[in-house]
Amino acid sequence: MNCVPASPNCGTLFDIPGKTAARNQLEAQQSEPDFWNHPEKAKSVIGQLKVLNALLKPYEALQTAVNDLTAMAELAEEDPSFEAEMEPALHKAEKQYEAFELQAMMSGKHDSCSAIVSIKPGAGGTDACDWAEILFRAYQRWATNHGFEIPKDEIDLEPNLEGGIQSVSFKIVGPYAYGYMQSEIGVHRLVRISPFGAGDTRQTSFAAVDVLPDLPDDIEIVIKESDLEWQHFSSGGPGGQHQNKTQSGARVIHKPTGVRAESRVDKSQHKNKENALKLLKARLYALEEQKRMGDVIKHYDSKGEIAFGSQIRSYVLQPYTLVRDEREGIDVKTPAVMDVLNGDFDMFMHAYLRHKTAKANQVKTK
Repeated sequence: MNCVPASPNCGTLFDIPGKTAARNQLEAQQSEPDFWNHPEKAKSVIGQLKVLNALLKPYEALQTAVNDLTAMAELAEEDPSFEAEMEPALHKAEKQYEAFELQAMMSGKHDSCSAIVSIKPGAGGTDACDWAEILFRAYQRWATNHGFEIPKDEIDLEPNLEGGIQSVSFKIVGPYAYGYMQSEIGVHRLVRISPFGAGDTRQTSFAAVDVLPDLPDDIEIVIKESDLEWQHFSSGGPGGQHQNKTQSGARVIHKPTGVRAESRVDKSQHKNKENALKLLKARLYALEEQKRMGDVIKHYDSKGEIAFGSQIRSYVLQPYTLVRDEREGIDVKTPAVMDVLNGDFDMFMHAYLRHKTAKANQVKTK
């Protein structure tokens, strides 16, 4: 299980005593002699512990740093030479506070979940397909650098014959992966000299990123079978003897909403149908959550064009280098484009979380 289930024992995100008590209960279960005799329960307990520790450990480290600074301040009153030691300790405490603050900002119902990420090219032809693949590699690096896992057997990738990819869906597994990756939802714009062109003309390309929470199995979402339309197709492959000629790929369309999902990662059509249905449920659940919040942004199979005027972020390589967030209220930019494309999205993710938290607080005070 990749999320902490709703429980009165866990309290709100800032209920540190409640979360500490919940962790103690789970650790007590983990120490029971027959703990590993029930694999599914054990997996659930370990998953919940990971999520709780992702919040509590930064808090505990911050608390220790504050206690150390207090002790240093008391010593400095008696011996001024201790003041020199306080500066690096204070800088470290500030970093620890920032880490805890960011974790605490992810207070959404499913922010603690793993993430299901999809990338599709938009306007720009082969350049856009190449751009989608560049983004895929960048997110892989970001995930690896932050200790997340991307299961290779769950990467659903459709290559483009001339270069790049037609689409890719993959999971980023670990506590709060969705909380961080939700900042990436939207259209990403690239400006560069095309490696596929004959001249030195700048090319603008677009790719859309969609992110969903990987919902736990204990969340019940009822869908009428009559509302579903199933399609089956060849899963594709590299060609030759490895070409998959069977109709193992599965696509499901929710007829009332038009929301769709597909899977081609497994050789089994039955398994792909399960994967596609789970992804569809995640999309429908996220859509309903957005409706409740009065923020219905249809980025799932959006009918809006993935092109000019719709981007959330621009990446410019020519005639200058700059990455800039285009969303209102988020003023973040950097000339270090290659650092970002090597997975350094932190400044943009952090700015989005702060902006989202500020907006939520404004709503609460009205």
